[in-house]
Amino acid sequence: VQLQASGGGLVQAGGSLRLSCAASGRTLSSYATGWFRQAPGKEREFVARIKRDGGNTNYADSVKGRFTISRDNAKGTVYLQMNSLKPEDTAAYYCAAGPYYSGTSTGGYPYWGHGTQVTVSR
Repeated sequence: VQLQASGGGLVQAGGSLRLSCAASGRTLSSYATGWFRQAPGKEREFVARIKRDGGNTNYADSVKGRFTISRDNAKGTVYLQMNSLKPEDTAAYYCAAGPYYSGTSTGGYPYWGHGTQVTVSR
């Protein structure tokens, strides 16, 4: 399974972006999916996750109330709507998938895509 994240870009503080994640080889609807991010010099950190059926979601405290993860299984796509962006949200954002709604650590997700860069200016 290969994942592809897209939708990153440069935005001013307070702005919004929507990231998308799709899979090739097998539909993303078969997997629980998470978003992670990694800023320069920092470890990759959990952002949000969603069950295969979309029935359960979970967020890092730092993004709760501003970010929304969702999925359209008919399209095989998972989204991350990011509102009220802050400069500290600047990072490469990665989508990841796994067979289980297994938690917030990177080790729970065997499949990863390349990152998409999000830069939030002051």
